[in-house]
Amino acid sequence: MKLSEIASIISLEFNSDDIEITGMNTLVRANENEISFVSNSKYVKSIKDTKAAAVLISKDLAELLPETTVALITDNAYWSMAILSKYFAPPIEDDSLDEPIIGEGSKISSKAEIAKGTVIGKNCTILAHSYIGANTTIGDNTIIYPNVTIYRDCKIGSDCIIHSNTVVGSDGFGFATNAKGEHKKIYQNGNVIIEDDVEIGSNTSVDRAVFGSTLVKKGVRIDNLVQIGHNCEVGEYSVFVAQSGASGSTIFGRNVVMGGQSATVGHIKIAPFTTMAARSGVTKSIKESGKTYAGFPLMDHRLWMKLQAKIARLVKN
Repeated sequence: MKLSEIASIISLEFNSDDIEITGMNTLVRANENEISFVSNSKYVKSIKDTKAAAVLISKDLAELLPETTVALITDNAYWSMAILSKYFAPPIEDDSLDEPIIGEGSKISSKAEIAKGTVIGKNCTILAHSYIGANTTIGDNTIIYPNVTIYRDCKIGSDCIIHSNTVVGSDGFGFATNAKGEHKKIYQNGNVIIEDDVEIGSNTSVDRAVFGSTLVKKGVRIDNLVQIGHNCEVGEYSVFVAQSGASGSTIFGRNVVMGGQSATVGHIKIAPFTTMAARSGVTKSIKESGKTYAGFPLMDHRLWMKLQAKIARLVKN
């Protein structure tokens, strides 16, 4: 839509050259036809290098934008972004897409539903009551068990197994809040990419990204009842045990192990070959590879064991 239309939707002043906007994106990834926003001080350093056509931004930060970027001045950029996200959301079903393409040797249950635009590789098995959303791609030799739901635009690799009642590509938990305490949904307009040789247990959710992709890399093993938040990146051969969870935008290196009921806060990075024991609570980035942690607040596993022993002795006394 035109930039003037966008300004009108969110009730902002507009006195610049009118241009066509094709989508929304982050400051770093936005191109010359996209709109972005600044809602957090930690992203200020990215303002001067953005290629976005326009940015929703506060008045005091607007001067940091490149000359080629239009500043849309707002007191609450996050709220304005949430309003606009609806207008750039793709349709849930898209009848304009081509009929599904099913590869040789694939077996699709008559009770499964395959939306338009979908491409399914060779020798796949998709069982009853599964739903494969519009414009989804699935590689070769992948098994989709009953009642799996894969939302539109997602990409599933070859040799994957997804067990019953798991959902891939549902909306991440994202909303903006205004000064009155009202909430506005942020439409999740990205997707999920699951690479080759990934197995996902039953009743697990892998949320789609706000922008870009939630990424589960090659060889990952995810147990039942696991939550992978929006915009996460799960490194190769990582293991997530039952009831573990990753908050949005957590980046895991390869071979990370999340024990049962362990969890991370969002927007942190976990070094490769890190192990979190059961019920660990990870609140900060982990930079050193190869260590094992436990507890909340998180600490070295051996130290945690010593602490538990001391507490036990105190109780006996």
